[in-house]
Amino acid sequence: MAENIEPKEEMTEGASELTDNLEAEETTTNETPAEEVQEVEMSAEEKLKLELAELKDKYIRLYADFENFRRRTAKERLELLGTANADMMKTVLPIVDDFERAMKSFETTQEVEPLKEGVSLIFNKLFKSLESKGLKSMDSVGKPFDAELHESITQFPAPSEDMKGKVVDEIEKGYFLNDKVLRYAKVVVGV
Repeated sequence: MAENIEPKEEMTEGASELTDNLEAEETTTNETPAEEVQEVEMSAEEKLKLELAELKDKYIRLYADFENFRRRTAKERLELLGTANADMMKTVLPIVDDFERAMKSFETTQEVEPLKEGVSLIFNKLFKSLESKGLKSMDSVGKPFDAELHESITQFPAPSEDMKGKVVDEIEKGYFLNDKVLRYAKVVVGV
């Protein structure tokens, strides 16, 4: 019987070794998926970090592009204003030359009529040059008072009943530049 017991012990020892091996394999198997999940989580976290870094970089580049655009447009706007002024000056310079010639003729000429005619020609030339740039004068006298076009200086008794609420006199002419009010007409309104 003693011999029979020994093999059972050996079998028990073998079984326990087998059980130990299986448990070790199970723990190894259990650890492996946990490590893989952790690696997958790490890679997902790393992916998010990479995506965040890319988005930050994209944001910074976009912001820099916008700043460059803003500076460039401001610079272009200043250049455009300077160029617009230069264009206007080129238009006015011949008229200034005409005024200089008229001033010289004032010194030598004793007749008034040719001087009046010369100044009138220069005025017409100046006004036509300004009209070519989009300037238009307002016609206010006899029209109803409009606060969007006129600036009332004073009110005066209307000469007739139909002139009440209308412009009786114009103190300073108003002007449009490209259909936008450049200067309001200063007027006297009839009451």
